[in-house]
Amino acid sequence: MTQPNDIALTTIDGAKTTFGAYAGDVALIVNVASKCGFTPQYKGLEELWRRYKDRGFVVLGFPCDQFGHQEPGNAEEIAQFCSLTYDVTFPMFEKIDVNGANAHPLYRYLTAEKPGLLGSKAIKWNFTKFLIGRDGKIIKRYAPTDKPEDIAADIEKALG
Repeated sequence: MTQPNDIALTTIDGAKTTFGAYAGDVALIVNVASKCGFTPQYKGLEELWRRYKDRGFVVLGFPCDQFGHQEPGNAEEIAQFCSLTYDVTFPMFEKIDVNGANAHPLYRYLTAEKPGLLGSKAIKWNFTKFLIGRDGKIIKRYAPTDKPEDIAADIEKALG
């Protein structure tokens, strides 16, 4: 299995990096969408990022259009929406698939390591979240209904 730090990522503006660029940080990985009932969670995600980033915390947003065609835009449109609507400054990445044959390697890793309810590996909807510790291990998987502000205590604990 690929080591998570070796997994290639492409930012929303096309820059190449790897998950290893965030090694040593506590990370919250989220599959996001601009036209979803949970889209207002962008505000809470940005608040978490701003509150904890100086302590080694990062939010990583991965746009996905696999759930009800709720992320129809291209990278530029998504970036503009996030910036103008929610003043998002946390790292955003290219639009990816989180399920199926074309699932991004990061999501294949996350779902294999931390299955959901009843052992399901599939991501059920937009705004599913994974909290990763400084050691790179997955601490917890959160449902789309788990609000960012409700994760703050777990982030505090992970930051130490």
